[in-house]
Amino acid sequence: MADYLMRREIKERKATIDAELQGLWQRIYRVEARQDQDWRKQERYCRKPREVLRALEDLACKEREMFELDNRKDQVMTGCLVALVNVVMWTRDQYFPLSYAHATWKRLAPFFHLPGRVTQGPRAISVELRPFNDRQLNHDLVALCERVNQASPQLPDGRHLLFSVSPVFERQQRRPDCTPSSTKGAFHFFALR
Repeated sequence: MADYLMRREIKERKATIDAELQGLWQRIYRVEARQDQDWRKQERYCRKPREVLRALEDLACKEREMFELDNRKDQVMTGCLVALVNVVMWTRDQYFPLSYAHATWKRLAPFFHLPGRVTQGPRAISVELRPFNDRQLNHDLVALCERVNQASPQLPDGRHLLFSVSPVFERQQRRPDCTPSSTKGAFHFFALR
């Protein structure tokens, strides 16, 4: 066979072999890419448990002793607060004028913070309240005192409870030099804040 024919045949075979090899190399590249992708996926799956274990170890190192909270005092105070609010709402419903039927603590608070004077007698306890600076509140305070006096509530020892508004309370509390005297006998009806 001639030398040039042999070279041509070698080139043709080499081209055929190269085409086959090209297909095989493409398959190898795809398998390697899939292998890398699977390896990264496996690494991700293994990393999560390692991170959890590391976090648990760190947490175990930093763990603090837990103490049980004693919240009985808070429960007692909440019960007392609910009882006090119920007493205020009952007082509102029983003795305040109808315009206060839906009043909240914010609206009723000035009445329960009024200073006054308590005088004890054998048959009754008299409560004198200092008036407001507001005419409408004074009108409501007078109505409140009248409704309490009409109901004539009795204390456990049998004495009656009488309420009144004392316009001279302010003048009696001051000395001639206009400085307030001691507040002996004065009180705040309810001192809720």
